[in-house]
Amino acid sequence: MPVSLLWAVDVRGRVYRLSTGGQQWEQCHDTKLEFKRVTAATQCCWGIACDHNIYLNVHASDLSIRYQEETYENQRWNPVDGFSERLLPSDRWQWSDVTGLAHQPLDSFDLPSSGWEWEADWYADENFEAEPTEKGGWTYAMDFPATYTKDKKWNSCVRRRRWLRYRRYKARDSWAKIPSAQSALPDPVSDISCGGWEISEEPRGRLSLWAVSLQGKVWYREGIQHHNPEGSSWTEVPVPGEVVQISCGPGELVWAVLWEGQLVVREGIGRDCPSGGSWIGGHWVVGGGYWVWDTGWGVWFRRGVNSHNPCGTGWIGMVGEMIMVNVGLNDQVWALGSAERGLFQRQGVTASELSGKASRALSAPRDSDAGCFFTGECAANRRDSFISELLSDRPGAGGPSAAGLPAQEEDGQPGPPPPPTTTSSSSAPAPGLSSSQSRGPLWSNVDLEETQSQPDPVVEGAPGWAGPDHADTCSLSSVVTYSLALEEEPYGEDGPPMWAWVSGGGCHVLSFPWTALVQSVQSMSLSISPGQTAAWHQQILEQLGQRSKREMENFKHYEQAVEQSVWVKKGTMQWWRDWKPHKWVDVRFALEQFSGPDGNKDGILFLYYNFNEEKKYLHAFVNEVTIFVPVLNDAKHTFAIYTAERTKQRWPIRLAASTELEMHDWLALLSVSCCDSRGIQGPPSKQAIWSVTCRGDIFVSEPSPALEALPYPTPCEQMFWRQVGGHLRLVEGNSVGVVWGIGYDHTAWGLASSTDNIHTQTDVKSVYIYENQRWNPVSGYTNRGLPTDRYMWSDASGLHECTKTHTTTPSPHWTWVSDWAVDYGVSEGTDREGWQYAADFPASYHGYKTLKDFVRRRRWARKCKLTTTGPWQEVPPIALSDVSILPCAAQSSVEVVPLWAISNKGDVLCRLGVTTLTPAGSSWLHVGTDQAFKSVSIGGASQVWAIARDGSVFFRGSVSTCNPAGECWYHIPSPPKQKLKQVSVGRTSICAVDENGNLWYRKDVTPSYPQGSSWEHISDNVRKVSVGPLDQVWIIADKVQGSHGLSCGTVCHRLGVQPLDPKGQSWDYGIGVRALAIPPTGYLCSSGFIRS
Repeated sequence: MPVSLLWAVDVRGRVYRLSTGGQQWEQCHDTKLEFKRVTAATQCCWGIACDHNIYLNVHASDLSIRYQEETYENQRWNPVDGFSERLLPSDRWQWSDVTGLAHQPLDSFDLPSSGWEWEADWYADENFEAEPTEKGGWTYAMDFPATYTKDKKWNSCVRRRRWLRYRRYKARDSWAKIPSAQSALPDPVSDISCGGWEISEEPRGRLSLWAVSLQGKVWYREGIQHHNPEGSSWTEVPVPGEVVQISCGPGELVWAVLWEGQLVVREGIGRDCPSGGSWIGGHWVVGGGYWVWDTGWGVWFRRGVNSHNPCGTGWIGMVGEMIMVNVGLNDQVWALGSAERGLFQRQGVTASELSGKASRALSAPRDSDAGCFFTGECAANRRDSFISELLSDRPGAGGPSAAGLPAQEEDGQPGPPPPPTTTSSSSAPAPGLSSSQSRGPLWSNVDLEETQSQPDPVVEGAPGWAGPDHADTCSLSSVVTYSLALEEEPYGEDGPPMWAWVSGGGCHVLSFPWTALVQSVQSMSLSISPGQTAAWHQQILEQLGQRSKREMENFKHYEQAVEQSVWVKKGTMQWWRDWKPHKWVDVRFALEQFSGPDGNKDGILFLYYNFNEEKKYLHAFVNEVTIFVPVLNDAKHTFAIYTAERTKQRWPIRLAASTELEMHDWLALLSVSCCDSRGIQGPPSKQAIWSVTCRGDIFVSEPSPALEALPYPTPCEQMFWRQVGGHLRLVEGNSVGVVWGIGYDHTAWGLASSTDNIHTQTDVKSVYIYENQRWNPVSGYTNRGLPTDRYMWSDASGLHECTKTHTTTPSPHWTWVSDWAVDYGVSEGTDREGWQYAADFPASYHGYKTLKDFVRRRRWARKCKLTTTGPWQEVPPIALSDVSILPCAAQSSVEVVPLWAISNKGDVLCRLGVTTLTPAGSSWLHVGTDQAFKSVSIGGASQVWAIARDGSVFFRGSVSTCNPAGECWYHIPSPPKQKLKQVSVGRTSICAVDENGNLWYRKDVTPSYPQGSSWEHISDNVRKVSVGPLDQVWIIADKVQGSHGLSCGTVCHRLGVQPLDPKGQSWDYGIGVRALAIPPTGYLCSSGFIRS
């Protein structure tokens, strides 16, 4: 799990952060500012200093924050000057945007704030539609606007070129004042809250920041995203009263507290309107409930809160007193106690029980040396002490009462009878609402039960907040947040910290990672840490292994009592019959294992069935089986058995077990039996060939020395594949043992260096379905299609009906983690509602409507999560989409292994410190590019080739051990009228696959001219390609016909590859799984990467 941070502010205004991978608090030092409170997200932290200004701290990362500025230079031809800047009055500006409507000269671009810096000067872009242009980057057309080409023609009367310049955000791991002078808030700020990173359909990297001024006004920060972490401007949000505190959750929910103590909720928040539309009238936000604290330091939990019911259903009172409560990632709750101002974490918070069970005090030592530094404007007055300001904020007797205080509940039951001192009611309007305000957005109050303000509210049986000595307390109003008894208990430098504020919005924890944990009153004893448990478990295993080895060696000279043993396991299954009519039939299945005098184990598989009232059987020797694969089928728990002969036929033995557990038991037993018969033990070798199926299952094959033997290499159908634990979308490795993989959620994983490193692995993927509609002149676009149309709810092909209700997870091992939502991230673009338009089904879709568009569709997505185990360790913190490792030879003496990758945002990265002992490496080095990339490959002599998202090909020059990132990119022309999607580089060979499934070979690549001269077509019907350290070529073929059936995703090996003929002669077809004709249809195909 990536390292995350918990942020806190002590009563002296000093900011600390505690890492989930660390053991102590790190102070952010500054000699000028004292902070009042902070609000954190995963990538940054916002804070309010004692000068009432907002500051931003963006976490440092190996991947820099870059933003591309662009403008276009336009010229027109005339017979006197040729192409010049003299344009017609009706023409566009000489310097403009892409549309020509906005005037954008080079000197009009300024840095947004002092936190940015320019990377370099302006330069002309010499790439146009995946093809290199002539020197200068000009593109030509007959007039403005028109279709531009990179070639100049006789009728080219105008031309333009694009100028680019990048700016980088430099104020990272330091505090920068927000906003700039141009967009400053008119009033000082008293409270802030950030969230919104999980808003439905929200683009990645977007955040919502809400602020409350001292006058009770609410402001929203516009434009916060990955490329603009500071945001662009403030927008005032109308409110019906004076707000004292606001809280923004990770989703669409925002709650605010009025001065009178009433709670109101913002509604209408979404992708197109992140600031919402109105208020309907919680405090800290979680997925299904809110936490609040009142002026009497009582803590309350609001049940049943979600996007469909933002007001919730009822209040639950908690035992104890807290001065503030905060909710972090995965609904974990943090709080500060009233007595010692200690930090507490709520225990037992789960998706099914958001209120938790009890609290646990956390205490970690402070590090006075580590920290970060402040930049930007620091104009705080040292005489305005943070402590004195807190004391001035403390309300007197005439302050606001706790109007609207909810009544305590136990399991949803009403609390004590309401006292006469309560002033608010569930139906009363917000007090002080003027007639002018009433014409604004409508408000309604949360249904708050009345209660009596008691000094120590206790509800019998309610979940409590436990402290070391007594219950802890909290406050509801932001101006009644701090209880200052500093005169009685001085806060020394070496004493325990007294906290004033905590923010867990960027902290993701599943357990307690810090060692110094204080035992609470709830009889919670300290348990053994996970590290101690792992060490103890490892020690026990080593002792058992030594004992077994010692006892075996002492009795090794004794004669065997039994020379040969036979072991049989039987069961009943169903078999998909080989002949027509194909159907499932009941059979008896048996595995017979035996060992000979030499100790070698072997076995036979028997399948007994009846045909025409005659008993018959099939059999297969275990040492002839090449792979066991589970097959996805909604109706049955099926798996397939392949031998070399059945691989040629593309027709395996297909069996179905009665339960999923029985299927996995048989698969585990059969896999162990096959490994024993072939003498395969332990982890995969360094020379292993890896492959990933379309389901994410990982398989590995140990290549024999005769695999590349000439003239008769070992056929691919005889290769034995065994499954490795884990779940990946692609895998990449080399012959020195460095293996990396990438999951469907773009998480990078490295193969553990030892066999006992079995870790928990998670993966998240999206399931897509399509909503289809056809236009008619009466009703417009509706779900009433023609009889020949596709299903109105279908998959991408339109052949299979897929509705929201009946669409299931890929397998029972997956669980849903989100609801269905419209997916706006389709490559062709969508309109504001997510629709794509076309002339008919199927056709080319676009994101805008024209007069000829009679059908439309939109994609719905829902995320599901898988938890499994395998020998994989997570490589934080950057999400990746592609990875490539130098294909070293087995006898290579490379100390540091070059590794390149593509982030999910398209950035090119180089991993430093990758060795056989540290396969995960140490840090990332960002390689600058002019556009987003999608594929990268590094080969012999440090040749680095990459493909951009627009299909253009690039070669990285001057890459070496001393200069791992190289110097510059060289644009390589693509094959004629083709766009490449994947590239693979071997020792001297470069192969690529285009979007139409064609395989290309780069000719004339030499050490003196590594770019080569041209592309040569080798084959079609190719999905992926992988070139090995000896220029071996492996592919995943799309479809391969066998004697009995058709296989999809077939592993193929190129035969005849040698130095004089690097392209080879023909293909040798290996394992590939046929589409099953079983209603409902299920299939498995090896559509992932294969690497030798």
